[in-house]
Amino acid sequence: MACRTSKDQLHKRERKFLRVLAGACALLTLSACGSLRNPPPKDPEALQDYKQANDPYEPVNRKMFGFNSWAYHNALRPVGRAWKNYIPSPVRNSVATLNETWRQPAVFFSDVGAGKPRRAGDSFMRYLINMTAGVAGFFDVASLAGYKQHETDPGMVMGLWGLETGPYIFLPFLGPSNFRDMAGYAISQGLTPINYVPRGYGLLSFNWGYNILGAFNTFADSTDQLDQLERESLDPYAFLRSAWQQNRQGQIDALKADHRATTPDWY
Repeated sequence: MACRTSKDQLHKRERKFLRVLAGACALLTLSACGSLRNPPPKDPEALQDYKQANDPYEPVNRKMFGFNSWAYHNALRPVGRAWKNYIPSPVRNSVATLNETWRQPAVFFSDVGAGKPRRAGDSFMRYLINMTAGVAGFFDVASLAGYKQHETDPGMVMGLWGLETGPYIFLPFLGPSNFRDMAGYAISQGLTPINYVPRGYGLLSFNWGYNILGAFNTFADSTDQLDQLERESLDPYAFLRSAWQQNRQGQIDALKADHRATTPDWY
C-alpha cells in the first residue's frame, strides 16, 4: 500500500514537471515568435508604410523567401525549365485542365457562397462537361461550349464578406499568402470531393498525382515571370509582396463586380 502511494506521488510529480516543461516551451515559442515580428514604427510616415505592407512578420518571411530562392535556383528552376521546354504543349495543357477540372467542386461551392449564380452555373457545367466529354478532365471541352474557366476560392469569398486578411505571410514552396487565405485553402480542401476517397482505391494515388503534377506545371509556367522579377526589381521580396496583394484584391473586386445575367450569352 505504501509502495503504491509512493508511485502515485511520483507520477503526480512527473505530470507536474511535464506541465511546467510544456509551459516553459510555450513561453519560449512565444518569445521566439515575438522576436520575429517587426514592431510598429513611431514615425508617422513609416507607420503608414508599415500598415500598407501588412507584413509584421517580415524578418521570418524574408528568410522563407530566401529559402525559396535558394531552392528555386538550385533545383526547381532547372527541372521546371526542362518540363516546359521538353514536354509537349498538349500534354502540359491536359495536365493543367485535369488539375482545374477536379478542383471545380470547390470553385462551385465558393461561387454559391459568394452569391454568384452565373459563376456557379459555369463552374458546375465545366465540371459536368469536362468530366464526361473531356475524358475525366483531360480536355477542356467546356470552354468550346461557352463555359470559360474562372477562379473563385473560399479566401476570395471571405474577402467579399469583409473579413480582414490578417498579416501577410510567405510560405515555403507555396509563396505569398495571409491568414485569411490559409483558412480559405483549408476550406477549399474540405470542399474537394476526391479528398474523401477511402484508402485502397486507385483514385487516392491519382489525387496525389494530379495535385503534384498540376502544382508543378503551374510553377513551370511561372519561371519566366520569376526570372524577370529578379532581373528588374531592386527588392524582389517587396515587389512580389505588393504585386500579390494587389492582384489578390483585384480578384476580389472582380468577383464583387460580376453581375452578369444567369443565362450565358450563347444560350
